[in-house]
Amino acid sequence: MQIVDLKNAGALAKEQAARILVEAFKVSAPLAWPTMHDALEEVEDSFGDDRISRAAIDETGRVVGWIGGIDAYDGHAWELHPLAVDPQFHGQRIGTGLMRDFEDRMRERGVATIWLGTDDESNQTSLGGVDIYPDVLQAAANIKNLRRHAFGFYQKMGYIVVGLIPDANGFGKPDILMAKRISEKGRS
Repeated sequence: MQIVDLKNAGALAKEQAARILVEAFKVSAPLAWPTMHDALEEVEDSFGDDRISRAAIDETGRVVGWIGGIDAYDGHAWELHPLAVDPQFHGQRIGTGLMRDFEDRMRERGVATIWLGTDDESNQTSLGGVDIYPDVLQAAANIKNLRRHAFGFYQKMGYIVVGLIPDANGFGKPDILMAKRISEKGRS
């Protein structure tokens, strides 16, 4: 597997990344990118000056995963958005490779923290389908992974739950906010 800048990978690679986005989120966040049109817009948006867009390419030249990032907080913290791996390649450490590459790129830029939101739109965690008010922080402290929600992957990568946005995607569909410090110093 090779990880390259998606912006320079050609039209077919961009289309493959968009297709992966649709397929990867079909179950966990079906409203995120429901159509190829939506996903292609997301891919195009990832090429902005304040963005990074990287793709995992297999030995046949096919995109099997995609990761992006958005500059936030004046370069001190970047949002990881999105991470998607072709479902037929799950469990093959492609996501891990993309995450490590992304973190390396962020360290090169002097970034101190990476943060992300991982929605629970399909009741894959103990937070899904329930009212987490009035004690949102208690709900965050007691989160359980019921059906292979992505937050478990991010935890294995060293990210911690730093907050929740209750009902972000409708009642009982929170956004789980996670973060990881990747550099002690970061930028001044």
